Amino acid sequence: MFYKIFKVLCRFWFGLIFRTQVIGAENIPKSGAFILAANHVSNWDPPFLGTFIEREVCYMGKEELFKNPVMAWVCRSLHVFPVKRGAADKTAIKTAVKILKEGKCLGIFPEGTRSKTGKLGKAEAGVSLIAAMTKAPIIPAAIVNTEKIFSRAEKFPRLAVVYGTPMKFTGSTKDRDALNDFAQSIMNEIAKLKADAA
Repeated sequence: MFYKIFKVLCRFWFGLIFRTQVIGAENIPKSGAFILAANHVSNWDPPFLGTFIEREVCYMGKEELFKNPVMAWVCRSLHVFPVKRGAADKTAIKTAVKILKEGKCLGIFPEGTRSKTGKLGKAEAGVSLIAAMTKAPIIPAAIVNTEKIFSRAEKFPRLAVVYGTPMKFTGSTKDRDALNDFAQSIMNEIAKLKADAA
């Protein structure tokens, strides 16, 4: 219930206040597991990414968010689970795999952290590994202008989110080069989607 209420508020906030342009929502599967992979430029990105699709999205969130009981409750109510940054968190990966095995949507930012410049960074191989372990398709998505919200230059920028067509990883979980290459191919596709929305 909290997730649905929060989503309605986000649709008002992003849709009306920031006049968000939504492209490619028809590419989102109506059922079944999939990974929603997007660029990351702002703290607004997690709620923004899932606001304009019908499916509920589960996310990894830095474990520091869960140290405060109130924030931990909010995070869990919004389908966020903890991950340790800077290391391979096997527990977080197992949780991600479980979510996809249950036929849900997992939201991931392949860069692993926010870009401070707004430019796309290098992708981590984690997204490929999870895709290899679950055979879930990846929907690349481009987030545009959320880093400008309340900035000095522009308080209320026009936002956009672009959802691409499904991508599939067919390699092995043990092939590190293939995992890295596929992760970067996701970022390359996100770059194309972002350019289309510019």
